[in-house]
Amino acid sequence: MKPTILMAPRLPGRLVERLSEHYELLGPLARSAPDALPDGAQEARALLTIGSLKTDAALIDALPKLGLISCYGTGFEGVDRARARERGILLSNAADANANSVAEFAMGLLLASARQVVAGDRFVRAGRWKGNAVERMAHVPGLAGRKLGIYGLGAIGSRIASRAAAFDMEIGYHNRSERPELPYLYHDSLVGLARWADVLVVSARASAENRHAINAGVLAALGPQGHLVNISRGIAVDETALCEALETGTIAGAALDVYENEPHVPERLRALENVVLTPHIGANAESAQIAQQELLLGNLAAFFAGKPLLSPVAL
Repeated sequence: MKPTILMAPRLPGRLVERLSEHYELLGPLARSAPDALPDGAQEARALLTIGSLKTDAALIDALPKLGLISCYGTGFEGVDRARARERGILLSNAADANANSVAEFAMGLLLASARQVVAGDRFVRAGRWKGNAVERMAHVPGLAGRKLGIYGLGAIGSRIASRAAAFDMEIGYHNRSERPELPYLYHDSLVGLARWADVLVVSARASAENRHAINAGVLAALGPQGHLVNISRGIAVDETALCEALETGTIAGAALDVYENEPHVPERLRALENVVLTPHIGANAESAQIAQQELLLGNLAAFFAGKPLLSPVAL
């Protein structure tokens, strides 16, 4: 008899097919809540979810046989880790499976904003390019020699740093702790990093502690020539403060792949031309998706075999 597992979000079709070969797969859920559980969910021994969905104590307690919560992506901010620990439930995530994909996408967003790639596309499509003698886009600073500040120098942040170094950028970072093994300039405060940087990239893990870490003060420190890039989680940026900073010229521009209440993107952001907006696709490279799926399958296999998880998250 196949073990029962529960899928909270709709996962990729290829993965669903492979899961169904080995498990009795239930879901997806209309919403991540006890009253949305399908018949048979009480038998589920594993819950497949993503960090942005709520996996609170009520949902955990509605699954009496639950032994593993496996997050498809790297984030696990929606999981009540304290309740999982109390219940003896294991937690896993995608570790660094998508780190290369997200890092390269961050560089794409950096270029799109700081080098006005998207603005240039709009310029041409609107028929405004009349030749240099009549109208041209304003000059902007290049990237070589400019300062890139990285908030969160983990698996993704460190890869962003190595890619930015190839653009001859100077690299600084703010982290929970200094990483002396890396050749980058450590800043002991986020405001200090923003004041130093020309471009600030957010790659910190989402958590209650860093909610709205990028606030009005940090944006003011980044300054009128500065650009913000967020490929972490929307919770890390105060969107109201960001809109005000973009509208008033407190910063020059921003590029966002994540938002606080996805898929909702505030109208104020959508109305601005100095911000690049993408629909949370940083990890959408095929290589990253395959790696995430293989890791999730590996964690499930290890759990049901009574072996250590491949990418456990400490509770």
